[in-house]
Amino acid sequence: MNNFEDYKVHIQYTFNAFCKVVIRHAAIDIILKLRRRWEREVSLDYLMNEKFVQLAEPEQLEEYLFTACDQTAVLYHAELAAALARLPEQTQEEIYAITSCASRSE
Repeated sequence: MNNFEDYKVHIQYTFNAFCKVVIRHAAIDIILKLRRRWEREVSLDYLMNEKFVQLAEPEQLEEYLFTACDQTAVLYHAELAAALARLPEQTQEEIYAITSCASRSE
């Protein structure tokens, strides 16, 4: 009977050692995964630093003026400005009246 109890204790110690190894390796895997992620990430402080080189200029929008009902609107789309300029004056005034009413209601 003593041998059986010794065997049970041995199995328990072996199982505990196995669990410790599995948990240790899982923790190491998580640490390595986090370290790889941190190495790839760029700090927000670095991006906001004055020394950061801006790779592209912000796009400068070209302005087109549209006048109707003695009011001037600024358009940023060339085709729209050209299409509105080709319309009769009465239609231009109607479009301006509709859009100005819609913008006031918002």
